[in-house]
Amino acid sequence: MKIVMLESLAISGDLLANYTKPLEKAGHTFEAYERDDDPDTQIERCKDADILIIANMPLKGSVIESCPNLKFINVAFTGVDHVDLAAAEKMGIAVSNASGYSNDSVAELTICMMLSLLRNVPQVDARCREGKTKDGLVGNELKGKTVGIIGTGAIGSRVGELCRAFGCRTIAYNGFSNKESTKDVAYLPLNEMMAQSDIVTLHCPVTEKSKGLINKESLAHIKEGAILINAARGPVVDSQALADALNSGKVAGAGIDVFETEPPLDPAHPLLHTPNTIVTPHVAFATEESMEKRAEIVFANLDAWMQGRQINKVIG
Repeated sequence: MKIVMLESLAISGDLLANYTKPLEKAGHTFEAYERDDDPDTQIERCKDADILIIANMPLKGSVIESCPNLKFINVAFTGVDHVDLAAAEKMGIAVSNASGYSNDSVAELTICMMLSLLRNVPQVDARCREGKTKDGLVGNELKGKTVGIIGTGAIGSRVGELCRAFGCRTIAYNGFSNKESTKDVAYLPLNEMMAQSDIVTLHCPVTEKSKGLINKESLAHIKEGAILINAARGPVVDSQALADALNSGKVAGAGIDVFETEPPLDPAHPLLHTPNTIVTPHVAFATEESMEKRAEIVFANLDAWMQGRQINKVIG
């Protein structure tokens, strides 16, 4: 079979070779490319492929439909909203993802953003470099805060564990599952959760139900002076509505790792010009440990599929 990896998995060449050499020894071909989002370039690279490996690059239906031999799309990412799943399903192509590879990485950056905002880390760093003092920048502790979690899958649940280790109370939005409240997490309607939370943190996929969930209406219910973290998916948040809330002081700070489009961003993006806002270019998942775990999952997906079974199934 011809296996085409359309973008780097961000692992060493030696580690990649450990995975690919057995495939080549078994008679399969393996081609790897650096990322190029141009559909025509993608088609030229993968038109004869039986198997595609991608991470978070967009994969349009026109590309999928131009690959008559394609049987399996192996997504080295948790979310799959960047893949035209309807086109894949129509052509009978199996799709798996790498769910779980970045649970700890995303959760840890989420905590990092919470602490950085509460302790004014960007501001005091700048003050120190300018030879100034902390005057007017005394921070707050995470301990004792109420953290509202939107999306309590593996990542959201891990964030909850870490927050509770800091002495936080954790609550969650009850609109994405039928999970019942426990001694650790109380599930509440969205507006009630927003009103009680000192920190709101997002860890849900993009669906019709979640798209634009954080908007002018829901932000009207957020606790005055709360912090919002988005390490989920950009379209869950109406960026202009959040920018307005930050500019008015209704929301005291934000940590934003994801946007409506992948960085680089338009310099005019509203969240690049708001007070007390930490922005990062979609890096929550990216650690050496998570990249190695991702590769392990991706090639386990491939090995299983070649043996006639499918794991981490999205379509199959």
